[in-house]
Amino acid sequence: MNEKEKKFNKIVNDIKQVKIQGARNIARAALLAYKLSPKKSSIQKLISARATEPMLKNVLKLAEKKPLKEILKHFDFAQKEINKSVFKIIKNGDIILTHCHSTNVVQSLIYSKKQGKKFEVYNTETRPLYQGRKTAIELRRVGIKVTMFVDSAIDIALSGSQKNKKANKVFLGADALIEKGIINKVGSSMIAKLARLNKVPLYIIADSWKFTKEKVPIEYRALNEVWDKAPKEIKIKNPAFEFVNKKYIKAIISEKGILNYNNFVKKMKKVPY
Repeated sequence: MNEKEKKFNKIVNDIKQVKIQGARNIARAALLAYKLSPKKSSIQKLISARATEPMLKNVLKLAEKKPLKEILKHFDFAQKEINKSVFKIIKNGDIILTHCHSTNVVQSLIYSKKQGKKFEVYNTETRPLYQGRKTAIELRRVGIKVTMFVDSAIDIALSGSQKNKKANKVFLGADALIEKGIINKVGSSMIAKLARLNKVPLYIIADSWKFTKEKVPIEYRALNEVWDKAPKEIKIKNPAFEFVNKKYIKAIISEKGILNYNNFVKKMKKVPY
């Protein structure tokens, strides 16, 4: 096995094991891997590493037609446009709840902080891999006040019970955008329903390249992530993602602006890929 093959296989493995996380980071890594081994078989290997990531599939389709530099430019362009829109909807004094780790969400919050907005963030630990810790560290590093809640305390964060201030906005990323809603980290549907119950608006912050017209499978991950060496007679379910119906979503913020979900889908259905 030559050096390029080793690097390619490492990227595939890192994507599969969630060492590379976040749809945008996965897509970037996949593009670099494809450059090392530009073959149809490479595309299939990369897609199979994370089947719940339409952006991964979309960029690899584009990689067969467009130069790598041109595709990579899109990520920075999209983030800049998202940042501007998120800045518009954040008000001083906001408490924003987020879940898991989303590059689009984190970068837009950092941008708003650097532009002078004063707000704080509630986030979840996001078991079993604790991706919420990554979010908390990145936000705190730039001076954003962060409070982490255990996943089972989401209602406390959204209702303002037990002497906690109530979150007044929810920002979620998305791994996939589909016609009827989004696919995101498991726990997102519970957050969406509790946000509706507590009259807290939910915004999806995501690059439009995550949209797909295809069916998106829900990935189930290794049981030992939840309980290593669990007794054999105990069943464990470890879904990595779940569906959130569009009816719970106030707006989707992408590089195409702030749109209600139906209008966003209408625009995306016209995109050729």
